[in-house]
Amino acid sequence: MWSLAPLSGSPGASGVLLIVKNYTGDRLNFGLAAEQARNQGVAVDMVIVAEDCAFDRPSKAGRRGLCGTVFIHKLAGALAEEGCSLDQIVSKMKEVLKGIGTLGVSLSPCSVPGCLPSFDLPPGAMELGLGIHGEPGIKRSKVASADEVVKTMIDHMTNPDSQSHLPLKSGDSVVLCVNNLGALSCLEMAVVTQAAITCLESRGVVVARVMSGPFMTSLEMAGVSLTLMKVNPETLRLFDTKTSAPAWPNLSTAAVSGRNCITSAPVMITRPQDDKHAKGPLSPVMHKVLNKICSTLLEKQEELNSLDRASGDGDCGNTHAQAARAVQEWLRDHVVPGCPGRLLSVLAGLVEEKMGGSSGALYSLFLTAAAGHVTEGKTNGAAWAAAVHAGTQAMRRYGGADPGDRTMLDALCPAAEELMKLTTAPPAGQMDVLHAAVAKAAAGAEATRDLTARAGRASYIAAERVTLPDPGAVAVAAMLRAVVETLAEQK
Repeated sequence: MWSLAPLSGSPGASGVLLIVKNYTGDRLNFGLAAEQARNQGVAVDMVIVAEDCAFDRPSKAGRRGLCGTVFIHKLAGALAEEGCSLDQIVSKMKEVLKGIGTLGVSLSPCSVPGCLPSFDLPPGAMELGLGIHGEPGIKRSKVASADEVVKTMIDHMTNPDSQSHLPLKSGDSVVLCVNNLGALSCLEMAVVTQAAITCLESRGVVVARVMSGPFMTSLEMAGVSLTLMKVNPETLRLFDTKTSAPAWPNLSTAAVSGRNCITSAPVMITRPQDDKHAKGPLSPVMHKVLNKICSTLLEKQEELNSLDRASGDGDCGNTHAQAARAVQEWLRDHVVPGCPGRLLSVLAGLVEEKMGGSSGALYSLFLTAAAGHVTEGKTNGAAWAAAVHAGTQAMRRYGGADPGDRTMLDALCPAAEELMKLTTAPPAGQMDVLHAAVAKAAAGAEATRDLTARAGRASYIAAERVTLPDPGAVAVAAMLRAVVETLAEQK
């Protein structure tokens, strides 16, 4: 509640400054200490901090001392370090105090250990104008957004109809302290801090410096106080003076307001699934392939869920069904583009948006990486083999899994390896390669029942409990079979 600040040289050599918050008990006890020190021949003086802006008409006790005390500590310390006399420091601090104001708000009371909460606050309510000892505030209202709360606080602090207001006008420079009263998270503090800066700048106030953190707390109170200190170049110089105090923040000496921000017009990027596409020779067969994949996934929804319940959260079938329905809906309203690469980009966007989770990200990675290998004019077997290989490698690179880890890659990788034979197979032998790839995928999926999971949710479950095939691998094998069966029907 106070500070002893010896002024240069040995302790007490030039005098002792007592910095006291304006509470009756504090004034009495440190007043007594000051008188006793004077009787011992010690030069002593007192600065009483009373910067609370809560009360429109303060009682005889006056305004309370709150977090503005921290500013007085810092400035007085800087002056003492420069060798100023006790009288000079006291005079300067009394002048600075005329330009400091603080107001607090809280969503909860605090509890002194072993005692009940200092006041009752119902859910959804907030207390404005409370002190730092757990005493209730002057006003209670419904919880609002950070922007609204901050505006209410600054309006109250600067209301000229209040005897406790801080005179603040456009063009004034301030140091802002956003003080955590105890229980707010770093995220919440950052939100309030940004709201306070924005509110002040909207009034034409220059925010020279910002402090945000727990500088004067009230135990576990979930609240915040705002302190504003009007500054001129000299006050700011003292504020910026380096200190070895371990809890003092390492602040930038650049003003917060007026910083150059490089802004550019937002680039409007359309989603591939929203673009209009032109049909091509491959559009009909790709349409049939997609329909077959979707119907297959919907038929296997419960099977995949059942497999996933043994090794995950039981929703593998549901997520694949979500993707299938999204594709079906898109097919009803759109033309399948003639370029396979564009279709893969559309599918990547759909599964990323509609499927969600790790599976959505993995499939989207696969499709995005594959899309660049099957462009217009590059749609032969070798191009599709390269596309599947690129997609598989992207899944491995970003997902971190490998064949043998009991994932969908155990079905996809052997199939992708088999499909590379398309680069040398004659046209008459390409269907044989495709059927062989389907067989490799199915065998890889079945083999996962004997593998120990080293990736995915199944890796957190005891190996002896995971005895069924991996649902992701089963889904991959089923989709590949659906593709090849549809292509075979076109021959």
